[in-house]
Amino acid sequence: MMISRRVSIATLALTAALALPTMAFAQNYPTRPITVVVPFPAGGPSDVVARIVTEAMSKNLGQSMVIENVGGAGGTLGSGRVATAEPDGYTLLAGSMGSHVAAPVLTPNVRYDSERDFVPVGITADAPAVIVARKDFPAKNLKEFVAYVKANGDKVKQAHGGVGASSHMACLMFTTEAGLKPTLVAYKGTGPAMNDLIGGHVDFFCEQAVSVAEQVRSGTIKAFGVSATDRLAALPDVPAAKDSGVNYQMSIWAGIFAPKGTPKPVVDKLAAALDKALDDPSVVKRLNDLGGAVPKKAERTPASFDKLVKSEISRWKPILQSVAPQPKSN
Repeated sequence: MMISRRVSIATLALTAALALPTMAFAQNYPTRPITVVVPFPAGGPSDVVARIVTEAMSKNLGQSMVIENVGGAGGTLGSGRVATAEPDGYTLLAGSMGSHVAAPVLTPNVRYDSERDFVPVGITADAPAVIVARKDFPAKNLKEFVAYVKANGDKVKQAHGGVGASSHMACLMFTTEAGLKPTLVAYKGTGPAMNDLIGGHVDFFCEQAVSVAEQVRSGTIKAFGVSATDRLAALPDVPAAKDSGVNYQMSIWAGIFAPKGTPKPVVDKLAAALDKALDDPSVVKRLNDLGGAVPKKAERTPASFDKLVKSEISRWKPILQSVAPQPKSN
């Protein structure tokens, strides 16, 4: 009994000794700027949301948060880089449905596992998708739009920001529900796709409101419907798709992740800074003006975000696998 007690005391002492450096590190964190990798080009929805939120988070943490755009391969290049980064809280990922849910299914040879290689910090925002087209598209409403695309088939060009990107997922759900089969044109991010849509080089695409609201309001493109149950305050003249007979409802989310192995006290400190940022009236206004929604308090915790990500992977995986390119047989 005495030996057992001594072993237990020694084990506890060793555990406490090993925990001290981590506790000290977490208490002092952060002591230098934090890099936040956005796995898509600048100007897209993930980039816009990340810049708004991290600007406020940096004030709460007392250190700058530097956005670094690492686009390519549907968000997997930047995500893969963070997955293998030092888990010290100084390299984070501004992930999304595209990088965490779709790309791992649709992109060959992905070098990370969305569920195993990251620690969720928290959700930053969510927004419905908007069906937008070039400003001279020959349709006045969503019913006419659907009829036109059905009649013209693959002559109609649908843009998206890369296989697995949120714009790819958003239009996949819409075109499947509406029974449309346009020609898909892939871009390296929403920004380049938007430029070609404004220039009239492609016909339409679907993307979350935060990325298209300003262009719709300015008249450089036109909007036919949103994937929400009601109209958005940011786009009051655009009806919900369901009001035009298309059962198209989805919300596109974004969030912050840390590499697996990041100390819990560090994750907790980041989560607290994010929570405070999402309570900032200026952040709320900027996101709302773009058609985005600020998550409720209960949805912002690492545990709640982890649950959401896993449920979204489970929900979307069979849908994405049905359209994923099949390997060629010899």
